[in-house]
Amino acid sequence: MKVVVLVFAALSFTLGASQSQFINVNEFELEYEITGNGKHTVLLEAGASSAMTDWDPVFSQIAEQATVIRYSRVGNGNSTQVKRHFTSRDYADYASELLDKLQVAKPVILVAHSYGGSIARDFAAAYPDKVKALLMLDPSSEHDVDVLRAIDLEQGNKEIAAIKLDDMKNGMSNNYLDFWSKRPLPDYPKIKDMPVTVIASVKKTENPANLFFTDQGRKLWGEHWHNWAADFPQGRAVLTDKSGHFVQFDEPNLVLTELQRLITKLNKTKHK
Repeated sequence: MKVVVLVFAALSFTLGASQSQFINVNEFELEYEITGNGKHTVLLEAGASSAMTDWDPVFSQIAEQATVIRYSRVGNGNSTQVKRHFTSRDYADYASELLDKLQVAKPVILVAHSYGGSIARDFAAAYPDKVKALLMLDPSSEHDVDVLRAIDLEQGNKEIAAIKLDDMKNGMSNNYLDFWSKRPLPDYPKIKDMPVTVIASVKKTENPANLFFTDQGRKLWGEHWHNWAADFPQGRAVLTDKSGHFVQFDEPNLVLTELQRLITKLNKTKHK
């Protein structure tokens, strides 16, 4: 999903430096890096059509706090290139298999950006024993279209149709079905009680490309994620007006601070 698309082998965990490697997961070869050490393991899930370089601004710093893994999903980066549709649940299944191949036995802290947020939600719902905390950066939402329609139903529907045509013209990405299929989109899956933090961008723009980026659109987007996080006993929403969609590039220190907050909370619980 483009940024503007709304309706958007066993290893030692004591490596001192990251090194790009490849591993077979089911029928595909995935590019990945692992580095750092510590009692917590962080798995990074990139945005749509993005490689593991999506995490360049914070990868080495996270390694100072924990063991950290980043990878390129099927069809992205240097992983196997395919022309096949995947859903967020498909990708969640592959992420689970990747952790098994890497012999990650303990639950991870899952940090996800954009479309990776959809994968993270499916992962947390399908594999509750493999995740102990979520940190999502301006995650995608199947309710993005609701923001446009709430502002102006007629104009919103026109913009949604135009975005869809533009996406098709530029080539359908592997996650196409999650956004443009005619089947009903899934609502938020049930996720267990655990620390959950969402950083959402509410940054205003001078010349918004569509209703989603108008001042009212930014306000509704922030409210949406604030309300979602509030449903979790340990939920936290951070609304930032200093970052655009790529929070990890615009405010890497904010990402690192919120991750450290989660780690500190986990250190006070049974996950030691």
